[in-house]
Amino acid sequence: MPINLQAYVILCITTLIWGGNSVAGKMAVGHVSPMMLTSLRWVVACTVLLIFAAPQVRRDLPAIRRNWLLLLGYGTVGFTAFNAFLYSALQYTSAINAVIEQAGIPMVIFVLNYLLFRTAFSMAQIAGFTLTLFGVALTASHGDLSTLLSLQLNQGDALMMAAVLVYAGYTVALRWKPNIHWKSLIAISALGALLSSIPLIVWEFSTGRLLLPDAQGWAIVAYAGLLPSLVSQILYVRGVELIGPNRAGLFINTIPIFGTLLSIALIGEALQTFHVVAMVLVLGGIAVAERGRPRPQQEAEAS
Repeated sequence: MPINLQAYVILCITTLIWGGNSVAGKMAVGHVSPMMLTSLRWVVACTVLLIFAAPQVRRDLPAIRRNWLLLLGYGTVGFTAFNAFLYSALQYTSAINAVIEQAGIPMVIFVLNYLLFRTAFSMAQIAGFTLTLFGVALTASHGDLSTLLSLQLNQGDALMMAAVLVYAGYTVALRWKPNIHWKSLIAISALGALLSSIPLIVWEFSTGRLLLPDAQGWAIVAYAGLLPSLVSQILYVRGVELIGPNRAGLFINTIPIFGTLLSIALIGEALQTFHVVAMVLVLGGIAVAERGRPRPQQEAEAS
């Protein structure tokens, strides 16, 4: 399979799982508290990784020792912080606000890469981002863009903005990951996520907000611990390796589309015309950005 096509398939599966993570986070309200969900998902993930990644971790131990702080930092920022902000935001803000704010991740990645590394980008990529953002907005507003004018920022929106910043920073920082097996990378990052979630769950308990999972809560924990915590992170790292953070980050705009489709399948919402139009806009924007991306010579000149 050509590298580009392989990356596209990998990143679409990744964002499908992340769309499910957002739906699961909304379904978790009242069934398990945000920090408890954040912590338990990494208990599940680390247990699985302990079984399957031990040989690779032992082999990569010298490199892990040299880069342990960076690897734990990946888990703290990209895994724990993002999901803690996301799950907390869904307690306070509407789905419309959360979806639109998540769509800001690719633009933040563009800006950070340019400011820090002067990474080349083209007007076509900006145009593609704008097109996908319009599609996301159409989905979030249920086909009536005028409703966006009435949005009010609240505590949840502020938390979503923090989630956008931390995940964009995590994506950009993946360029510094050491040359170790992907199982080792995910395993140590997951350990960092688990360790960094402990103070959060202590804080939640001390404030009286801790809610142990019920049956539905445990189902959500199992889903979050296996798919968003493991499978999607593995695929996203591979996608960034194949086509770089700028191009990979653009696929994040498909999360609201997949989230909408999963909501239709799981909650029984009706498929509307604007859903189809929005999907065309999002996928068309990705295509525009891909076709007009800077070529290797341009990127070399920029650097």
